Amino acid sequence: MNSELVTRVRAARPIIHSITNYVTANDCANILLACGASPIMSDDPAEAEDIASLAAAVVLNLGTLSDRKLDAMLTAGKTANSLCRPVVLDPVGAGASRRRTEAAKTLLSRVKFSAVRGNVSEIRALSGELSPSGGVDAVEADLRTGDLPHAALARRFSEAYGTVTVLSGQTDIVTDGKRTALLHNGDVMMSRVTGTGCELTSLVAAFLAAGDDAFDGALTAAAVMGLSGEIAARRLTPADGSGTYRAYIIDAVYNMTPETLENGARYEIIT
Repeated sequence: MNSELVTRVRAARPIIHSITNYVTANDCANILLACGASPIMSDDPAEAEDIASLAAAVVLNLGTLSDRKLDAMLTAGKTANSLCRPVVLDPVGAGASRRRTEAAKTLLSRVKFSAVRGNVSEIRALSGELSPSGGVDAVEADLRTGDLPHAALARRFSEAYGTVTVLSGQTDIVTDGKRTALLHNGDVMMSRVTGTGCELTSLVAAFLAAGDDAFDGALTAAAVMGLSGEIAARRLTPADGSGTYRAYIIDAVYNMTPETLENGARYEIIT
């Protein structure tokens, strides 16, 4: 982990081209602004090349998939590749439908991704391993598998696609196929607010744009998000609920410092 990336993102103010889903677009834009990045939430194929050319990193999120968005994603991803800029994939709901799984695999075959952020069921589906569908959420059977099998799955995925894998769950796993970290930050309330996974994907893109090591960038972003979830939960009063919590997460990212991250991040490198 590199806590100084918190400062470097704010100094660089990287433009992040986000082709994301309409359920979480506002939260993703706000989490990027909170960490110091500059979001552009354009999903029009006609301007995908121009916007991606401006960006320091690109996010491709399958949450509300359409043919139009897929065309924009392919153009933006290829443009970023040609400029050697990071591209991050969030294969929301892969495994829930044949269409989603095929779209994610098309992107993986035609775009080089610096990082892929998904839950265990999504990564398992894209790895060709059988997994029951839980819609856009990981299914209970997959969640019970355990940290070490999940880490092995993530490593295989990273090796297959030459990418950093960020596997979200009760324990977040970050691996580039050689280095693997288990991250123990987070709070159960994060699962009760839509979009925390999408927000993490956005943070990964911002931190990759500001750094030169994709593993360190992804691990730092995951630590920032998990710790922000903890900080937000500690602010809640009995009168507060998920709406307040959602805002408190963004506040915690906005107020994050390298020192807070160093003191609060709980992770272990296992390989």
